[in-house]
Amino acid sequence: MKIEALGWDEHFAEAFAEYDGTGLIPARVICELKHAYALNTGKDELLGECKGRLLHKAGSRSELPAVGDWVAVRPRAKTPNRLDILAVLPRRSKLSRRAAGENGHEQILASNIDTLFIVAALDGAMNLRRLERFLSVARSSGAEPVIVLNKADLCEFPEAAINEIRPVVGDATVVALSAETGRGCPQMRPWLKKGRTVALIGPSGVGKSTLVNRMMRDEVQVTQDVRESDSKGRHTTTRRELFVTPSGALLIDTPGLREMQLWDAEIEDAFADVLQIALRCRFGNCSHVKEPGCAIRESLADGTLPTARWDSYNKLLLERAELHAHLASLPDRRGKIVWRKSVKELRVRIRPQDDHY
Repeated sequence: MKIEALGWDEHFAEAFAEYDGTGLIPARVICELKHAYALNTGKDELLGECKGRLLHKAGSRSELPAVGDWVAVRPRAKTPNRLDILAVLPRRSKLSRRAAGENGHEQILASNIDTLFIVAALDGAMNLRRLERFLSVARSSGAEPVIVLNKADLCEFPEAAINEIRPVVGDATVVALSAETGRGCPQMRPWLKKGRTVALIGPSGVGKSTLVNRMMRDEVQVTQDVRESDSKGRHTTTRRELFVTPSGALLIDTPGLREMQLWDAEIEDAFADVLQIALRCRFGNCSHVKEPGCAIRESLADGTLPTARWDSYNKLLLERAELHAHLASLPDRRGKIVWRKSVKELRVRIRPQDDHY
């Protein structure tokens, strides 16, 4: 395999230019393990570890490698099947969320992605509020969002579901398909081109692993049925991993997300319809509370703007403002404190069970 098949192009070649002639080679992160990273150099799949200088310079966990990253590595002299990771090349795009916990930091789910498949299921009621949240995160990632409505074989009227979410997703492309039967899957071909990177996100139970297997034409991911009692999904994907599809596209699968807390998300881009209504307000600084000529309150009253969507917009704005206030209140050393535990884990010697890569 040539390195170009992994998504290497002029953009990353220019970023790597400063390492030319230093004995370093580029590699792409294809999986993040507990104590190391699985890397693909275009010739081999090997294990790599971050070295002291990279760990010392990183101000937070988000500056260390993530699945999809391009890194500069050096083969070890005594163990050439092991690589030392010395630098992370600048990312062209990244999918981030706020990690769980009181001191939640930026967690990068995938990087250098071209298209983001936001997967939902048609076998139950559509969660529009979750879709709005995922779209807000997707819009800020730098990747093209595509809404994938899976399990069309279990829905009598998938067109009705598409019409239901259309006011929420705006100009994002929507496709309805069945990963189980293959119905509608050819619609995904425009995004599955050689060298292009696609990532999938969504909650457990929507069929991401089945969709990955369909695109890979193989059982690369274990699948489970949803619970019959509540139609809730069970986690089958336990880590983020990059695959090369038969079409040559790069595919990053992610575990089902119980929550998707915002991290500097472009909320306004996901609520363009709300902003358009607000432009019609009589006053440019309208608070939409009691001013006369408020287009927002008029639209809420006549049903043009659903109350649930307006409430969701304000909830996400408040969440983002609270995050910014939280980050501003932390001392300059906050990054070192937040990710100290992760660094300790990365410095542990690679364990034998990781040798399958």
